[in-house]
Amino acid sequence: MQSSRNKPCSCPSLKLREVASMYFTLVAAFLVILVVALQGSVPRQSDFPYKVPLDPQGLLELSWNVSYPEQAVNFQLLIKELHFGLLFGMSDRGEFENADLAVLWSDGHNSYFGDAWSDAKGQLHMDSQQDYQLLGARRAPEGLYLLFRRAFSTCDPKDYLIEDGTVHLIYGILEKPVHSLQAINVSALHGGLQRVQLLKPNISIPQLPRDMQTMEITAPDVVIPSQETTYWCYMAELPEGFPKHHIIMYEPVVTAGNEALVHHMEVFQCAADFDSFPHYNGPCDSKMKPERLNYCRHVLAAWAMGAQAFYYPEEAGLAFGGPGSSRYLRLEIHYHNPLVFKGRRDSSGIRLYYTATLRPYDAGIMELGLVYTPVMAIPPGEDSFILTGYCTDKCTQLALPSAGIRIFASQLHTHLAGRKVVTVLARHGRERQVVNADSHYSPHFQVQGLQGARLDGDELITTCTYNTEDRSRATVGGFGILEEMCVNYVHYYPQTQLELCKSAVDPGYLHRYFNLVNRFNDEEVCMCPQVSVPQQFYSIPWNTFNRDVLRSLYGFAPISVHCNKSSAVRFPVGTASLPELPCTIPTLPPWPPYTTACARSSPEKSSWKCPGPDWMGLEQLGQWKVSLPTEPTA
Repeated sequence: MQSSRNKPCSCPSLKLREVASMYFTLVAAFLVILVVALQGSVPRQSDFPYKVPLDPQGLLELSWNVSYPEQAVNFQLLIKELHFGLLFGMSDRGEFENADLAVLWSDGHNSYFGDAWSDAKGQLHMDSQQDYQLLGARRAPEGLYLLFRRAFSTCDPKDYLIEDGTVHLIYGILEKPVHSLQAINVSALHGGLQRVQLLKPNISIPQLPRDMQTMEITAPDVVIPSQETTYWCYMAELPEGFPKHHIIMYEPVVTAGNEALVHHMEVFQCAADFDSFPHYNGPCDSKMKPERLNYCRHVLAAWAMGAQAFYYPEEAGLAFGGPGSSRYLRLEIHYHNPLVFKGRRDSSGIRLYYTATLRPYDAGIMELGLVYTPVMAIPPGEDSFILTGYCTDKCTQLALPSAGIRIFASQLHTHLAGRKVVTVLARHGRERQVVNADSHYSPHFQVQGLQGARLDGDELITTCTYNTEDRSRATVGGFGILEEMCVNYVHYYPQTQLELCKSAVDPGYLHRYFNLVNRFNDEEVCMCPQVSVPQQFYSIPWNTFNRDVLRSLYGFAPISVHCNKSSAVRFPVGTASLPELPCTIPTLPPWPPYTTACARSSPEKSSWKCPGPDWMGLEQLGQWKVSLPTEPTA
């Protein structure tokens, strides 16, 4: 085994002994000690194209690259002020409990590195399967570089599965020497978390044309209202006679200092049915807002916190301008101001990159998921409550061309209670493909997925998982940050008139639910005509029965389908009669695909039977006879 030159490397407050390229054990076979001092130049930044600061002070800087052939992530961690070591790793929501960790620590004399995990109490344990592989350490004027790697999937139940979507990275700095791994008290560490998308899409950025131009649609010097949630509307217009162009890229323009307040932004194009639209710059819910602005619904660009620049594929661009296209645009900014700052000024918006050289296809954006309605609600105190929205085949067969459409990107979106989001494509009652999934979703870091899909008269099913353990009353669907959404913005081509393909439970069946709650609970739910649906939800006593019945309602009741054009006119689907809830048999293998390497045996065939129309015995609700069905299992 070959070793490097025998030359020591000095680090602040930490002694790293002479280099060795082998691991040796201490304290049985579980404690792995690596003593490294590799010489050489600092790695080229081009070797690690992705970079984020881990801590607010910038003392820890992470760079990485992804090797899809090897199914591994290579990390480069720059430690600018190293004391007695650090913890770095991943966990479900950014907590130090039940975490997967790489640990570097010193007892004041020797340095140790190992793959560890923490239990539910935060106690550290050395992992019997060492999957964080330390590749080397390099000293530079700016600090110490640690190079290590981890496979996406290790088949170790103590290890974090690195998936597409959001990854919560955690770090902790050791400021005192420790004699063993078990002596580290994670609760006393100076640490934190950073959200990243480790597995970047394995695509190349298209070359931008030479005739590319830019246009900024930004709100002019808005004074952000001193309230938690504000939707701000600003009207802009294209120049007179602006010909048809293709948008080929867009990116956010966020006023410095307001990064935590600008939650998401959208640019809408207005309907061409009107010759003009009034200028407006104010809250979207103001009584002073002109009614005509409600006809500005065609999405040109959609950005949410955590997303980066968006590129269209070389064969498609988003059309705007020209005959049959309105000159008027509406910018909508969602400000989230939980600390109720006063007087904060903002000029955020979206920068469009466009070209006059038209591409073969016009692209479009379609909204999937749940309608923004309070009939979809989550009880308080839930650790994992699921809501599902359907884009049914009745809608896609009617609204899409016979050749279908090509989905090339999507962006998942919920508010603060969202924990997981997935959209799957189903055909003939069977799941066929994952369009986008984020098993560790965070509303504070919303990344764009680039899983391609061909849609041809199929169903798109979007499922959101919520956590309301910190809430004392029901969370209803709506626009407010403490209300909830379940949305997937899918980008596709060629463009169609279908702008929105969503669903919600039939309000009439929800009314039956409130009747049922009144019948079987001592506390009465007010059902007066003047009482809103949110108020009825707020008055429910959330015992086990009421929770389970609501969960069953959302699982089996008929749905109201919204299959809308950009003008808000519906395609004739689900208006005359309510369709039954689509029955889809789960047939997809484990996701992501590389987890199948860990399978020890082939999965059994699903025995799930599609539920009959008599969910919960609703046909007998007039006699108040209820039989709760068994939940379907895959």
